Amino acid sequence: MATSVDYVEFVCEQIREFGEIRYRKMFGEYMVYLQDRPILLVCDNTVFVKELPELEILMEQAPRGYPYGGAKKHYILDIEAPDLLRQVIPILEKVIPLPKPKEKKADAAAGLYRNFLQGRSAPFYRDWFYL
Repeated sequence: MATSVDYVEFVCEQIREFGEIRYRKMFGEYMVYLQDRPILLVCDNTVFVKELPELEILMEQAPRGYPYGGAKKHYILDIEAPDLLRQVIPILEKVIPLPKPKEKKADAAAGLYRNFLQGRSAPFYRDWFYL
């Protein structure tokens, strides 16, 4: 069962007091960002939080689960518990880093060309050159 947009918007509304919130659809489910930090994963209308040492004591009674096949175990966050949210969200905001900016395509192509000139070419590049 996929997550509904209404549920994701409800989750965002619950944490809106903590700052700028946005969400993004990823692999069929949703990632919720606070101040551009990926803090919550919403899968099957369930809110998941990464298991972090900083949350261990606070979330020890929380159920755990896997947001999707192949994922690590996460805490399941009760999004309707405002007292818990007021404790968990600020910790996540401090602990979770901003994602690294992606390399622009032009920079990636320049990097491949630079590697090619230095003799460290990728196999497809070498094959292409000798065609």
